Amino acid sequence: MEFHEKLQELRKGRGLTQEELADALYVSRTAISKWESGRGYPSIDSLKEISNYFSVTIDDLLSSEKLLSIAEKENKANLRSVCDLLFGLLDICSFILIILPLYPNKVNGFVETVNLFAYTQMASLNRLLYWVMFISLVVAGLIKLLLTKFKIERCSNTVTGASMILSILTVLFMAMTREAYAVVVVFILLVMKGLLLLKCTKI
Repeated sequence: MEFHEKLQELRKGRGLTQEELADALYVSRTAISKWESGRGYPSIDSLKEISNYFSVTIDDLLSSEKLLSIAEKENKANLRSVCDLLFGLLDICSFILIILPLYPNKVNGFVETVNLFAYTQMASLNRLLYWVMFISLVVAGLIKLLLTKFKIERCSNTVTGASMILSILTVLFMAMTREAYAVVVVFILLVMKGLLLLKCTKI
């Protein structure tokens, strides 16, 4: 007997509706419907809840092979979540481009490095573009973290792609405006994001 048949039998044996079982297991009715129709399997945590609720062992519910398959799938999903979190954090690190003294300012014939707040030697349009690019990267990072936290996978790849494009454009623009220190920081962040993305695609 397959898992979906066993679950259906256990539920009906207790005289429960799908909605009542969903409430008891703290999942949605859609999840129960999906499991009972054989369109998917519960997570390891949900399997433990089902096992405890019906007083059966997990081995009674699933074969060892299927259990290993679910555990492996969950492990990959957790690794992807970690990668997404790190990616978002790297984007948030773009904030250091605003607060660190990375920009040359000439004062009385001397050149000193200042942060973006105090950077007055550059054309106002370029300075505005710096602010827009850095803040956009930080916002992209925050969005990525929120999407990861709430497990919304649909938009996650779009945000990742937009973030990579924005980082590349930032590197090119800063190279054109000859911001030596800042472009090194942006380039390092871009390389780290690229390596992380490469690692994620292999999971």
